[in-house]
Amino acid sequence: MNENTKPTQSERVKRYMEEFGGITQLDAIRDLGVLRLSARIMELKQSGLPIEGKFEKVKNRYGEDVQIKRYAIAVDQ
Repeated sequence: MNENTKPTQSERVKRYMEEFGGITQLDAIRDLGVLRLSARIMELKQSGLPIEGKFEKVKNRYGEDVQIKRYAIAVDQ
């Protein structure tokens, strides 16, 4: 990417994961304006970036338990 072009959505998602350690669909919509996170994750995986997804339980606005998926760049162990 040269300095005069804006980053792609996939590049923004990658940078977000690097900076914050992971990303959820809500993060993608709220912070990046990315509506199709799973498509951007697929693009990053196809480019060779190792990404893992883990489910987390959170409470919704009604206090109910729901599951969300958080994607992160996989770290070799």
